[in-house]
This record gives sequence, C-alpha cells and structure tokens, in this order.
Amino acid sequence: MYKFYKVLFTGQEWTVRDCSTGDDVPNPGIRDIMLQKAYEADQFIRWDEIQKVARRIDALPEDAFDVQSNVNETPMSEKVHEDPVLNFIHNEAVDLRPTTLMMPDLKWKYLIRSAMRGKNVMMTGAAGCGKTMAAKKVVEALNRPDFYFNLGATQDPRGTLIGNTHFKKDEGTTFSESLFVKAIQTEDAVILLDELSRAHPEAWNILMTVLDQGQRYLRLDEHEDAPTIPVAKGVTFIATANIGNEYTATRAMDRALVDRFIIVEMETLNVEQESKLLRNLYAELTQEEAKNIAEIAFMTRTASGGESPRLSSAVSTRLSVEVAGLMVDGFTLAEAAEVCIYPFFDADGGVDSERTFVKQIVQKYTGAPDADQDIFNVEQEDNDISY
Repeated sequence: MYKFYKVLFTGQEWTVRDCSTGDDVPNPGIRDIMLQKAYEADQFIRWDEIQKVARRIDALPEDAFDVQSNVNETPMSEKVHEDPVLNFIHNEAVDLRPTTLMMPDLKWKYLIRSAMRGKNVMMTGAAGCGKTMAAKKVVEALNRPDFYFNLGATQDPRGTLIGNTHFKKDEGTTFSESLFVKAIQTEDAVILLDELSRAHPEAWNILMTVLDQGQRYLRLDEHEDAPTIPVAKGVTFIATANIGNEYTATRAMDRALVDRFIIVEMETLNVEQESKLLRNLYAELTQEEAKNIAEIAFMTRTASGGESPRLSSAVSTRLSVEVAGLMVDGFTLAEAAEVCIYPFFDADGGVDSERTFVKQIVQKYTGAPDADQDIFNVEQEDNDISY
C-alpha cells in the first residue's frame, strides 16, 4: 500500500503532508536527503508502507487521491519575497561572493543555503583548488561565529574534540573541555573541519553522533560524569576532503560518515577563470603574465589526465597564485618556475623525466631557446593534450 506525501520545510526541519488528508504528519522514516531533493525539485514522495521504501515522483498518479488543492503552496517568487532567508539566498548571496573566489553562482548559493539551514557540508576537489578558501568566505559572508579545526594535523583526536584529564597534587584529577566543545555549543556557529580525509579514524567515530541530524550530540566520556553535550541551534559543519588515489596520506572515509554531509565539489579552473583570479589577486600582474601562468597550469593538468598520463600531478591553483606573487615581487616567469614549480615534479629519467617535460611547457612562455619545440608531438593521443 502506498502513501503519498508533499514535503515541507519549516525553517528548522523537514516535515511531510499526507496527500490523502492534507494534514501534516510525522515522518514515517524517510531520510532527510530524500526529503531535501524532493522539496528542491517540487516532487512528491511515494511511501511503500510494507517495504518501507520511499521514491520521489514528479506528480501524483491519476488514480491517487484527488488532493492537489490541499497541497498547493505559495509560488517561489512570493516565498522569496516573504521569507528573509530565501530572499538572502536568492537575491543577496551572489553579491557577497568575493571576486577572489571563482565559484559558479549555483554552487555558491547552494553552499550559502546549506550553511544557513544548518547542514553539514563537505567540500571536495583537487588539492589547491580553493576548498578551504570557499569555506572561510562563507563565514565572512554570513558574519557568524566561526571555529577552525585542522583534523589532518592532530595526533590526539580525543584531546582535540573532547578534552583532556589532568592530575594535580592539590586538586586531584580534573577535566578540561576542548575548544570543540565550546564551538558546538555556540548558536549559529560555522565550524570548519579541515582535512577530514586525513583525520584519524577515532576522530570520525567521535564525530558520528555530532554530525547525525537525528542525534547531534557529543558525549564527554573523558569527564567523570560523562555528560552529553547537544549541538546548538543553527550550527553548521563544513569539512574539506581530498578524495582519490593520488592523495596517499588520506584515508578512505566510512560511507556512514560521508552520508552525513551534502557534497559541494570545487571545480578546477579553466585558463580564463584562473587568469581572472590571478589578476583579481594581483592588480600589478599584466593580462599576458596572468594568462601565461594559467596556461602553464592548464597544460600540466591536461597532461596529468587520461588513461596514460605524462605527469603524475599538476600545477594547482594554489601554486599558480604563488608564481604570480613571485612575479609581482620582481621574479621572471622562468625564475618563479625554477624555485616554485619544478620541485614538485620528479627529475629521475633525464630527458624523459616529468621535470624536463614541465620545463618544456614553461619554455613556451619564457622565450627560451627550445621554446619552438612542439613538446606535444608525442604519442599521447588518449590524453588529447595538444594546445
């Protein structure tokens, strides 16, 4: 037997309306992510009461309950006008995105909306693409209390997330709460969990109940009384993670942990976007200089892709910014590449090494003697790296 529901959002939680009666009813067990997707796509939920399985549908079946009049809602344009949160997301958020953050309007609005709704957000993408910057810009745009925890750097997850016990001769054993405990009790706080994919598995275990929308608490089991600390209203967790085989120091995250987040993937910039970013950061940089740096980065990224990549890594946006900074400080492109780019590429193999290949790329933009050499006349058809 099927039940049909319309998804509603109260501003704090997801609710459902029974299409047979038009009444708001308790959620029968449908996951928040399913409700969210149905709400955003203006869909209904078909709930199988026997199998306990939910499915999103675009419209009620013709032979279903004739209750369309019960579930009509205010048009989105009116919702945006009436709801200050929606008005901010759809009309003001894009204007608050800084020029130094090259991120599509849709993803920026999605990121802002998720933070305002207290969602857990995981920023993914290539190293140096701006994940941490984007998270910090959200804090600036919303003007909320913020806390930063680099989970990839900590060797003591329990001390960082819960606290430590200390013994003093005069006082005996005492417990000191961590900054994280204070952070989760700060209403509307944005908590950045940097390098989550490099964190110790014990940190993930501690975070499970904190990030679960149905639990949202932290148990201080190091404390004598082991109290339970609830996560305050409006707290948003934004994590950054590197996912992929190239990141050898990362760990494969538990699916149960990943499912507690919505994913915002940061895209690698193209030449035009990266050139614009460099000019926004360094007004002294000429348009040609910015374009040359961006093209070098793009060519290394192209050469590191495909089934038979010529390079094992590429120049990140973070590295491009460093090169631009050196050039503004009076270094030539060749000098900046020598000290900043080449050390990232293996020199083993002589003329066939990755470093030699990257040097040939740079030479195309520095007027070096071998600059006219077509370095892409090699058997790399699968990579399509002609430029």
